[in-house]
Amino acid sequence: MFDPKPTRYPFPEYTDRHYLVVKKNDGTVFDENYPFFDDSFPARAKRFLTRILLFILVFPVNRVRLGLVIRGKKNVKKNRDLLKGGVISCANHVHLWDYICVMEAVWPFKPDVLVWAPNIRGENGRMMRSVGGVPIPDAGHRATRAYGAAIRKYLASGGWLHLYPEGSMWEFYAPIRPFKNGVGYLAVQNGKPVLPMGFSYRKPGWIRKKVFRQQATFTLTVGEPVFPDPDLPKREREEDLVRRCHEAVCRLAGIEPEENLYPPLFDRTKRVDYYER
Repeated sequence: MFDPKPTRYPFPEYTDRHYLVVKKNDGTVFDENYPFFDDSFPARAKRFLTRILLFILVFPVNRVRLGLVIRGKKNVKKNRDLLKGGVISCANHVHLWDYICVMEAVWPFKPDVLVWAPNIRGENGRMMRSVGGVPIPDAGHRATRAYGAAIRKYLASGGWLHLYPEGSMWEFYAPIRPFKNGVGYLAVQNGKPVLPMGFSYRKPGWIRKKVFRQQATFTLTVGEPVFPDPDLPKREREEDLVRRCHEAVCRLAGIEPEENLYPPLFDRTKRVDYYER
């Protein structure tokens, strides 16, 4: 596995924190009245047009820009009938455009993705909504309950929900950071499988490195579905699923779980400056 060991980014002290600064705040309140999964005609029309643009232009540009290679698409195809019933997918979060990679990997499925609320209020909010961004509410308990109900309805109707259990994006970071419990909670609460994916890196060629100053090229590997263990009590079932999803993402990213730098479960886990060890 190639590790670009990025040094240009101010990674925070805790592994789930964000370091990118969102400059804009349009004031949107994600409360119990917000349409987390907007099924109105204007929203559906915008999503349709966006998908056409993605297929014709964005996917090819993204492949060139990131040097993207997708592996394991057969796991989407052979599990098509299962995935049509509703699924949660997860991956390590390593680039601003990595969700575009996920969308291409699972095409023709139409996933939505859970997004940090300030990003939806920010300068790229409209674009994120058009590709399926769903804000994680920060307006109190009523909003959280409405959000949970919207997710249950969406998954029950056969929706595909993608999330990043590490909690934030750390660009070109190789170790798999600890996972928060959301992926286990949502899968167990809704009785859905989890499809793990892992981003890994390849060493860039001379032109990419010297001319475009690209630190690495990307490989996205799609794994096999992971299922909650029905024989475990509910709380243990969630934790067990998170652990197994973390192990799967590690392996898909080319890392043996026991050799990964971080534990599988987030517990206010602090960054390890392993470059200097």
